[in-house]
Amino acid sequence: MSAGQGIVDVEIDGLRWVVRVAGAGPALLLLHGFTGSGRSWDELIAAATAAGCTMIAPDLPGHGGTAWRAGGATVERTADDLAGLLRALGCERAHVVGYSMGARIALRLAVAHPACVVRLVLEAPSAGVADPDERAARRAADEALALALDRDGIVPFVDAWEATPVLAGEARLGSAPRTSLRTIRLGHHPAGLAASLRDAGQGAMAPLHDRLGEISTPTLVIVGSVDPARDRAAAVAAGIPGARLAVIDGAGHAPHLEAPDAFNRLVLDFIWEEHAA
Repeated sequence: MSAGQGIVDVEIDGLRWVVRVAGAGPALLLLHGFTGSGRSWDELIAAATAAGCTMIAPDLPGHGGTAWRAGGATVERTADDLAGLLRALGCERAHVVGYSMGARIALRLAVAHPACVVRLVLEAPSAGVADPDERAARRAADEALALALDRDGIVPFVDAWEATPVLAGEARLGSAPRTSLRTIRLGHHPAGLAASLRDAGQGAMAPLHDRLGEISTPTLVIVGSVDPARDRAAAVAAGIPGARLAVIDGAGHAPHLEAPDAFNRLVLDFIWEEHAA
């Protein structure tokens, strides 16, 4: 594909997106997690461009340089906009890699726009919250976090976010990657993250458990062996016909950060199966 190189601005339905584009060859669309950005994928971008791929790594709405609007950062709207983003970059189809929040958006993209997705890689995914009472409780918890962002600003929020149990694996990272990760988080606008919490949190999205069986795209689910949310990732893999589940030993919720060599190898081996056939 030909989408230009470096950082590009793309307008989709009136919303300005900032997208990192690198390399040449089969396209990989990379969808980061909450508080991440396109920069979160630097190690995979380096490995995949060297292997002959085009990497497309947008800042998702409310993150990094991408704008947001009230009610416009939902999982459903973002998936629709990503289909338009691929077209705007001259790429009708791409392999899609999503992490955590990005994995939920990738799932929605595969369900709502299957023609856009060649192969699907889901890292630490969830299909949402099926139980209505639990979903309401999660929405309330995310609203409380959003209000804290509105009230206190970015630094106290990031301090608290980095202390959550699901991110405990990050403590095992070296000082350089921890510093890079924190820099990305502190660079967000608090109102953007608050909008993402309200619109794209697990309690806000339409659950996809009953639609996993519709996915015919070859799918790889990657999860860390000590991820506190490992069971929900395994449930996603079990619900998608033919999906593979890869468990990275010793990794927590973010294998792409905690075990990048193993993660990158799994992703690239899976992607290149399509082109070796």
